[in-house]
Amino acid sequence: MGDWTIIERARRDILGEGITYVAREDALYWVDIIGQRVNRYGLGDGQYREWAMPEMTGWLIERSAGGGGGFVAGLKSGFHHLSLDPFALEPIAAPEPDLPFNRMNDACADAHGRIWAGTMSMDGSRAEGGLYRLDPDLSWHRMDAPYAIANGPAISPDGATLYHTDSAKGLVYRFALHDDGSLGPREIFLEFPDAWGSPDGMTVDAQGGIWIAHWGAGCVSRFDPDGGRERWIDLPASQITRPCFAGADYSRLFLTSAADGVDEELAGSVFEVEAGVFGLPPRMFGA
Repeated sequence: MGDWTIIERARRDILGEGITYVAREDALYWVDIIGQRVNRYGLGDGQYREWAMPEMTGWLIERSAGGGGGFVAGLKSGFHHLSLDPFALEPIAAPEPDLPFNRMNDACADAHGRIWAGTMSMDGSRAEGGLYRLDPDLSWHRMDAPYAIANGPAISPDGATLYHTDSAKGLVYRFALHDDGSLGPREIFLEFPDAWGSPDGMTVDAQGGIWIAHWGAGCVSRFDPDGGRERWIDLPASQITRPCFAGADYSRLFLTSAADGVDEELAGSVFEVEAGVFGLPPRMFGA
C-alpha cells in the first residue's frame, strides 16, 4: 500500500538509523551505525553532506538554543555533545563502562527536554541493554532493563505514554510517563508475529498513531493507540529501521534502512512515503 521514492546519493548506508528533522535548516540528519557516519540531506536544496564518526553512533537529537545548540549524540561509549561545523565531540556520560560490548541504539526526546535512549549488546544476543534517561542538567538514570535490542522509543502526543521495544523479542512495550520523568509499570503494547519481522524504530503522528519500522519484513505500519494495525506501506528493502516526519507541515514521512547482510538493490536507502497524516516536530534536548 502506498508509493515511495528515495533520496538520491552515491552511497548507501550499511545500517541507517536515528533519522531526525531539523526545522531551522529544513534538513534531515541520520547515521550509518556500522559505517560510522553522520549524514545530512537538505530538503530544500537537495544537498547531501556526511561526517565520519570515531565510533559507532546510534542517533542524533538536536539541542535547543538554551541547551547550547548542535546535537546530543549516542555513541558506543555513551552520551556526547556534538558540533558538526566545526566538528567537535564532548563526552557527557558513559552509562555502561562495565559493558564494553554494548552500544547505544536509538533515542527520542520528550517535552521536558529529556532524552530517552536504549542500549544493546553489539550482536544483539545478550539481554544486557537498558533504557536510560538523560536530563537537561546532564544527570542520567537507568530506567528499565534488561533488553537484548533496545529500540525505537517514541512518546505519545500528550506526553503521557512512552513506547519502547525489544526487537529481539518482537515486543513493543508501553509505559505511563510522568511529568517528573518516572515511569509506570512495563506493559506489552504489541507482539509482532513472525510474518511481520521485528519491530524497529518508531515515531508518532499528530493523531496519536504509532508508526513502526519492520526489520525483516520490508514495510512500515501505523498502529492506533489500542494496538490495532491500521495501515502499512510496503518498501523495496527488507530491513527498515526508523521513520521520521519532516517538512514545513510535517506531512512527509522518511525512513532509513540497512544493507547489512542482504543483497538488495535499494537496501540502505532513505525512503520517502505518502503517509496521509501529519507528524509532530521532534523534541529537542534541553528544551
